[in-house]
Amino acid sequence: MNYSVAPIGHVRSCFKEKFAIPRQPQLAPAARGVLELLPPYDNGEAVAGLEQVSHVWLLFLFHQALEDKPRLKVRPPRLGGNKSMGVFATRATHRPNGIGQSVVRLEKVEAGRLWLSGIDLLDGTPVLDIKPYVPYADAVAGAVNRMADAPPAPIAVSWSDTALCQAREHALRLAEPLVELIEQCLAQDPRPAYQVPPPERVYGVKFWDVQVRWHYPQPDQIRLLEVVMDQ
Repeated sequence: MNYSVAPIGHVRSCFKEKFAIPRQPQLAPAARGVLELLPPYDNGEAVAGLEQVSHVWLLFLFHQALEDKPRLKVRPPRLGGNKSMGVFATRATHRPNGIGQSVVRLEKVEAGRLWLSGIDLLDGTPVLDIKPYVPYADAVAGAVNRMADAPPAPIAVSWSDTALCQAREHALRLAEPLVELIEQCLAQDPRPAYQVPPPERVYGVKFWDVQVRWHYPQPDQIRLLEVVMDQ
């Protein structure tokens, strides 16, 4: 039997590209977005009482990773991208039905909008459902995941004077914690785990409406080069 689902809303996110999105929620507290609800859920009745909750679960679609042919095994980045695991042992984006879940901080509730932080969702992500986080039930004492028992060690991030000045100016313009967002996301080291780039290779990604560019002067170091308006 087939079932159909429809989005209840879409996320307007600081992440405009898949590259450099943290691989789990809460790793970048400065990552912000707004969930804009669709009718009939844009009515204030649908979110009444949610102001009593600090965090929510979002069930959503990996809308840029949907596939017709199911994958039984995937290569999780956490394991270096070169070791296969069963899809159900991972949180890979390539999933049956393309469904993801994230627990995010609820900053503000309005009729038709939820203001969020600590997100790991791409701009435009369709959201299927919202559920309140229940600490006594959702935080399981003694839970074990031997593949991911702690957050990945952060990589060192430094700034050129020019890039830091640019980032601060754009942060004021956007009224967003842009410097913190860049540092928190890049500290997760978004490059593929198997890649050791030469120092002259420049990487880039778009946060909000700015392009951030950096390189690796050493394999375990990132240096920000510039933060400029996207053209």
